[in-house]
Amino acid sequence: MIRELVQEASSKYPFGGDDFFQQIVGSALLSAPFIFTEEVWTIASNTSTQQSLASIAVTLLLGHGILYVAKQDRDFETERKVFGVTLRYISLMAVSFGSVLLVLTLTATAQTFGASTAEILKTVSIISVFSVIGAATADNLI
Repeated sequence: MIRELVQEASSKYPFGGDDFFQQIVGSALLSAPFIFTEEVWTIASNTSTQQSLASIAVTLLLGHGILYVAKQDRDFETERKVFGVTLRYISLMAVSFGSVLLVLTLTATAQTFGASTAEILKTVSIISVFSVIGAATADNLI
């Protein structure tokens, strides 16, 4: 009975736990090398607020493009939505930004580079561009 309910939900709403973990793996694969690279932290320290906002906009657009434009057989209408935004897209953004923040929290990278809160946020905005590419691509592949 439970298995039938899960299968019915999976066919009706295609985004599930497996997709979420694929996003995490893809995000980690592409973003991890940038987190520990001094050049990225130097670039972030010289990045303006407008450039950081542009990076965030690129992350949001790339995520949508890879999920719903590049994968043409994905039906946007059948996806579960929260306030009109698909759960898959919300998950993608949470993973893309959250995985970078999580690794920074678990390691002493920001402290090692002597980064301020503003520099940490700028770094996250830069690395999230790569994170979303990995996460969305992994979600699309399988």
